[in-house]
Amino acid sequence: MTKFNYIYFKKDKKLRILNSKLNSKLTIVFLHGLKSDMEGKKPLFINKYCKKNKVNFLSLEYAGHGKSYGKFENGTISQWKNNVKFVIRKIIKKEKFLIVGSSLGAWLGLLQFQDFRKQIIGFIGIGSAPEFLDRLIWQKLKNSEKKIFLKKKFYMLKSDGYEYKIKLAFLKDGRKNKVLNKKINSKIPVFLIHGKKDDVVPLKLSRKIFSIFPRAKKKMEIIKGGDHSLSRRGDLNKLASLINKVIY
Repeated sequence: MTKFNYIYFKKDKKLRILNSKLNSKLTIVFLHGLKSDMEGKKPLFINKYCKKNKVNFLSLEYAGHGKSYGKFENGTISQWKNNVKFVIRKIIKKEKFLIVGSSLGAWLGLLQFQDFRKQIIGFIGIGSAPEFLDRLIWQKLKNSEKKIFLKKKFYMLKSDGYEYKIKLAFLKDGRKNKVLNKKINSKIPVFLIHGKKDDVVPLKLSRKIFSIFPRAKKKMEIIKGGDHSLSRRGDLNKLASLINKVIY
């Protein structure tokens, strides 16, 4: 049975975490997607992989997700970025880690380079969605929809079978957390995995991550028949093979 724990982000604000410590000096950090949690197939699979390979594992549920504090609709990229930064500093401290980010998690993972560049040994993005608020929501709205969004200060987004309330404040905060205009000169491995049938995040957005890393060892894996989740057994095995290439 998977054992989840809690860590206090602030006095009365708890974040749920999944942390397997195996006396390794390396941790794999998994960052989940929008409105997701740590009980999905990917985090549980990577946690199991880590136990088998005697590598530390760390994941968390951001504010408003899973069983962590707060309401989803009040969340922002800045808040979630800071949730991740806090947990990494608290648990991993000064040791090395690999970031595996799914969708939104890839964006939050890229933001961690601001504080942990020297500790990050690699980056793996799964259906990566950096800057999705502007690039996949705002820019695709009709002018009439944008006017309603600005007037009501929220927009009901339907995506991947779910409906989310996206606040205008959330959109504006996302613009303060751009990553695709940055350059990170680390020579780390940067591997991206994307489903060919992903109808949530286009492949071209995922690819843009490569432009951030001019000196990195880059590889893109396009999964035939894969959707946005990439949670089938074959998808997970492919993910494991990419992790192997980074840590071995």
